[in-house]
Amino acid sequence: MRFILPVTTRPLLIILLIASTFIAGCGFHLRGDYDIPEELSMMSLTSNDQYSTLTRLVKGQLRMNEIQLVEPASNIANLHLNGESLSERTLSLYQNTRAAEKELTFNTSYRVTIPEVGTRTFSTSVTRSYLDNPLTALAKSAEREMIVDEMRKLAASQIIRQMARLKASIPNGSFEETDSNVQTQSELDNSNTINML
Repeated sequence: MRFILPVTTRPLLIILLIASTFIAGCGFHLRGDYDIPEELSMMSLTSNDQYSTLTRLVKGQLRMNEIQLVEPASNIANLHLNGESLSERTLSLYQNTRAAEKELTFNTSYRVTIPEVGTRTFSTSVTRSYLDNPLTALAKSAEREMIVDEMRKLAASQIIRQMARLKASIPNGSFEETDSNVQTQSELDNSNTINML
């Protein structure tokens, strides 16, 4: 028995084939799938705190991008997570001078070392704002923890994205001096002054 497509589905099949050819030809790739340089396809990951949440998230991102993690050695590229910090500031106040809206900033710095190329230190910053209602303190505490976890995930993703951008620097034999500070501040549409509600 031979399978023959109905006449009405043939144009759809042709359109689908043409569309998939265009998508493949334009360099489309899925979100989170970065083109990591060949020199970084095998690397070691070190950290000041090997058991931190950020270290675990970065390991996951490296594995997801098919980077083989090995033990540190002098001829192997290394990603060293220097540390992380979380700061908080008040954006607006209620009439009774309690904080109404707060801004959290998660900062982390890290160092990438590539043998025979050099070492470069980077930092990344993720900023989020949230409303702080003192009447629902327990719920807001849980919300704050969820926001901080999301910020760590974004920072881990930014580290991998920044490593993918190193591809242009490596063939030259040294890291070019470019902006090494990446910031995600999508919520900073708020003014920097303290407003009274």
